[in-house]
Amino acid sequence: MLRNTDIAGLLTRYKNGLLKLPYGLNAFPYPPPVCNLIESVLSPMKFAIQKASTVLAGILLSSSLSVGVRSQCPDFTTYSASPQGNPSNGTLGLPFMRPAPACRTFNSTAVEQVIDDMKARLKDPDVARLFENTFPNTLDTTVRYYNQTENLAFIITGDITAQWLRDTANQFAHYRSLLSIDPDLATLVKAVINNEARYITQYPYCGAFQPPPESGLAPSSNGYAVDVIVNPPVDNQTVFECKYEIDSLCGFLKLSTSYYNETRDASILNDNWFSAINQIFQVINNQSQGSWDEDFNFISFYNWTGSAGSLSPAVNNGGNGEPKAYTGMVGTHHRPSDDLSTFAFLTPANAMLSVELTNLALMLDEAGQGANISQSAKEWSSRINESIWANTLVDDVFAYETNGYGGRYVMDDANVPSLLSLPYLGFLERDNPSYVATRKILLSRKNPYFAAGQNFSGIGGPHIDAWNPWPMSQISAIFGTDDDEEIMQSLYLIVNNTDGLGLIHESVSIYNQSDFTRTWFAWANSYFAEMLLDLAERKPGLIFDEAVSYVPGK
Repeated sequence: MLRNTDIAGLLTRYKNGLLKLPYGLNAFPYPPPVCNLIESVLSPMKFAIQKASTVLAGILLSSSLSVGVRSQCPDFTTYSASPQGNPSNGTLGLPFMRPAPACRTFNSTAVEQVIDDMKARLKDPDVARLFENTFPNTLDTTVRYYNQTENLAFIITGDITAQWLRDTANQFAHYRSLLSIDPDLATLVKAVINNEARYITQYPYCGAFQPPPESGLAPSSNGYAVDVIVNPPVDNQTVFECKYEIDSLCGFLKLSTSYYNETRDASILNDNWFSAINQIFQVINNQSQGSWDEDFNFISFYNWTGSAGSLSPAVNNGGNGEPKAYTGMVGTHHRPSDDLSTFAFLTPANAMLSVELTNLALMLDEAGQGANISQSAKEWSSRINESIWANTLVDDVFAYETNGYGGRYVMDDANVPSLLSLPYLGFLERDNPSYVATRKILLSRKNPYFAAGQNFSGIGGPHIDAWNPWPMSQISAIFGTDDDEEIMQSLYLIVNNTDGLGLIHESVSIYNQSDFTRTWFAWANSYFAEMLLDLAERKPGLIFDEAVSYVPGK
């Protein structure tokens, strides 16, 4: 007979992390019927703990449960490198690649409902399996720390234990419509925003960060940040890598406005958040200036370069990169791929900045706060937009980068923001003549980073090499067209190139589809799922049994 004292003892062990249940209760010293009873008591508690960090009697168990469960959970980098669960019923037989429920880092009933809804509608079992694996991947695997009381969350990018501002915004983008119906998920996103506001306030030029000190998690060592000289100086106990990419700051704006627009919760607009916004505008003002003043003094607000012996390379002109002349756009030191820019004015990053500044102004106006910031945002958005159209177009084709001196680089990189992703960013429509002309160049030999093989093709970048295009580029291509044939061609280039692992990789070789990078890349998984949800609304007949639009949460 199971006594009350037995249950009390089990709960105590559960609280202290001594009872570890990631895969069931077969280690219990009780017969199976008793184990089933215990599981019926503990499993609902476990689910509630992961969602709200509290249980019956007000006992706070989240951190101890996390320690107890995760100590027996496989590392997802290893887990994702080989097929796991039962194969799909499709031609490819793609495996089920979600962690066991107790090993997932955050649970959302709304997310599970969307998975069920999409699986019931998608006509290709392999596409359905990819959605089932990718849509929850951010919540399943990357919430490394979350404390609702502290309003702090630390989200890793996947196989790298660091939080990238850009990646995080994109990792949560496909959950946007669920924030109004899942308050627990909304509270998690709110904690992400608050943590990132602290990062930006302290280090506005940096894009990747270590865990917050409250988490008790040890900082990671980044070999590529060792012996790198950064000005303004940074602390590597807080900063994982301080490459200045203007799209990282755009990511913070995107996450903030998306959260507010779905929840109408103005509590994110606290002193911490406004401090980060002030820093962002300081960066915009500083980095829009030309490199020379009227007396030929070289103007520098940020520089970054590797020193002798460092893994990261030296950067010309004392770490400042190529000079730029004033255009009205905002310069950036690095691209969204974390690679050095050739020229400072990155067209798609400025396009994203223009869009997100407009969204910022609309949010502040709606909330009745920050009237002066809203006005500045509107002015900068208009200035940047006008400069893009005036300074980056030649023969109706956008340059990827320009320098204000007439220098232009016609290419594209897979990472978003990219030229191919301009419609996704909200900068222009898919049928805009300049986009159509540019797209034709980008998806051809005229783009130096477009590559095509027998099984895979797309746009890559120098981050890996020229012959390893990224599936992300084909996702952007789908967002950028209404042509059914183009959509399906891009979709199945992605679906057919997971090397049987059922997750979206960073890059795939055009010579050997089993030669790829990163089995666990949460941003790519989220972007793929976001694209399928876009098709579910925009082109349901292509992917569903019935041509009826589907929008999560609606």
